Amino acid sequence: MIRRIYPLNDKILNFKFVQNEEDFIVEEQPIKFSLNGSFLILKIKKTNCDTWELIDRLAKFLGIYSNEIGYAGLKDKRATTTQYISIPKKYSKEIKLFRNKKIEILETFLHNEKLNIGDLEGNRFKINLHNVEISDVNHIQKIIKIISKKGIPNYFGYQRFGKEVVENFEKAKAVVYGEEIVKDKKLSKMLISAYQSSFFNAWLVERLSISKEEFALLDGDIFLDLEKNKIFTPKAITQNILNDFKSQKITPTGLLPGRKVFKAMGEAFKIESKYDDIYIQEKGYRREAIVYPKSISCKYDASRNICTLDFILPKGSYATVLVEYLANRNFS
Repeated sequence: MIRRIYPLNDKILNFKFVQNEEDFIVEEQPIKFSLNGSFLILKIKKTNCDTWELIDRLAKFLGIYSNEIGYAGLKDKRATTTQYISIPKKYSKEIKLFRNKKIEILETFLHNEKLNIGDLEGNRFKINLHNVEISDVNHIQKIIKIISKKGIPNYFGYQRFGKEVVENFEKAKAVVYGEEIVKDKKLSKMLISAYQSSFFNAWLVERLSISKEEFALLDGDIFLDLEKNKIFTPKAITQNILNDFKSQKITPTGLLPGRKVFKAMGEAFKIESKYDDIYIQEKGYRREAIVYPKSISCKYDASRNICTLDFILPKGSYATVLVEYLANRNFS
């Protein structure tokens, strides 16, 4: 699998980063709920429990099918996470009796729709970095300033690909090309998603490798207007486009190959076309090449050599990528 690169960082740091319930804390930043309707929203805090386990436990307790439970995003197991889940309102009384050592229901309120993937504003992360030398703290602060101004590459993190990266990639390719059938639909979809993601990461590495201080915009690039949440392709890279990019109003996007997806043109297409696969039958989409962390801060505990990061990322972005950026090395 291709190595993720971070060209604006010129130093490798050897701090220790481990995902666990004390050092990796995630809180969903929710959409605005209607506070009325036929669905009950559960605000849930859990430890060492991923979203699938949470849904399975709730479904079993309520005696319902898991697809009756809605969720906005998938959360890692090795962490303390707070996320929002929806269930039909008719189970309001039963859910009050739910008890589990790893799962705590903090609040409940009504909403007019079942939650679907993507129904969140972003995620707030609190992450501890261990064995951080005092001499490295200034460098971390320097990179944070760069990140705040220029954003971070929106790579898919190592979690997307599983532990056996190469094996999963080859298996996913076999599924796409019809050479292998995976009966488990959830697993099949995850494998194909990982396959699509690998093309995006490889494309992003090439685009970063031809960039210098700023991500190099190319004629034919497809941009996302961050305020309107709409994609567009300008006729040319004008000064206004450059200004809007520097002002974090727009961001270029990369391709996740598949059906029914807009593709770059001109100069941008020459690179993008190398990272496409017309055999993918899953729906394709476009992903921001650069994302902008918000409210990022760093506190250092010299007595324990721990650096604590606190920041908010847009939905779909990986906190581990930001940590990799600071370290200037891949974790897996």
